[in-house]
Amino acid sequence: MKWLRKKNNHQPSISLEQQRAEKLAEMGAQLWALRQEQGLSLEQMVALTRIPQRLLQAIEEGNLNDLPEPVYIQGLIRQFADALGLNGVEFSGTFPISSAQVNRQGMGNTSPLDQLRPIHLYFLYILLIVCSVNGLSQLLNSAVLQASNSQNQPYIKRKSGVKPEVAQLKDSLKVQPVSDTLSGEQQGQVVQIGVTLKASSWIRVVADGKTEFEGTLPEGTHRIWKAQEQLTVKTDNAGGVLMSVNQEKAKEMGEPGKEEEVRIAAKPKF
Repeated sequence: MKWLRKKNNHQPSISLEQQRAEKLAEMGAQLWALRQEQGLSLEQMVALTRIPQRLLQAIEEGNLNDLPEPVYIQGLIRQFADALGLNGVEFSGTFPISSAQVNRQGMGNTSPLDQLRPIHLYFLYILLIVCSVNGLSQLLNSAVLQASNSQNQPYIKRKSGVKPEVAQLKDSLKVQPVSDTLSGEQQGQVVQIGVTLKASSWIRVVADGKTEFEGTLPEGTHRIWKAQEQLTVKTDNAGGVLMSVNQEKAKEMGEPGKEEEVRIAAKPKF
C-alpha cells in the first residue's frame, strides 16, 4: 500500500509557460471567432480598445512570444473581451499569471493572502496601460485651455507663447495610427488565411509550394497560416470551413460536403 501511494503522488506536471501558451491559444480562438461573428475588423478593434493591432493579432493567434509580461497580457485580454461584449474581468481571470495561480486552479486550495496579494498590482498595471496616453493628452489640453482663458485670446494667436516643454510634449503625442506605423516589411509582405471548422473536415494547406498541413481537423478548431507569395487551401467539406483572408470577415469556402480549393496570392509591393 505504501508503494501504491508513492506511485500516485508522482503525477505529470505542466510548466507555467506551457499553461500560458495553451490558455492563450484557447482564449485567442474564442475572441477571434466572436469578432468574426460581429463582423469587426482588427482596425475597428484598435479604435475600440486602443490596443496596437500587432498585440491584438498576437492574442488571436496565441503567439506568446510577441506579447509583453503575463500581467499585461491579462489586462489586454480583459480590454479585448470587454470590447466584444464579454465580462472582461471574468474572462481574463483564467489566464495564469503566476505559479501560485496555477496551483490554485489545479488544487482549489487558496489562502486569503494568496487571493488578495496580487489584485491591487494587476489593477495598477492595467490602469497605467489604459490611461497613460489619455491622461497626458487631457493634461496638455487642460493646460492650453487655462492659458488661453487667462489671456482671453484665441489659442492660435498665442501659440508661440506656449512653453517649449509643453509644445514638445504635444508634438510627441501626435503619433500615427497603429496600422500606419507598421513597417513596410510587415505591410503587403505576406498573405494570411484563418480557418475555423464548423464541422470536422479534411484540409490541406500549401504555403509557397510547401505543404504546411494535411489532415482532418475537428469541429471548433481555429488555425492561421501565412505565406510570402501564395497560399492554397483545399478541403473535402467546403460548407464546414469558415475562411478569412488577411483579417477580413470569414466566409464559407463553398457548399457542405463538396470539395473546394482556394488559392490566394500576396499583393505585390510598390
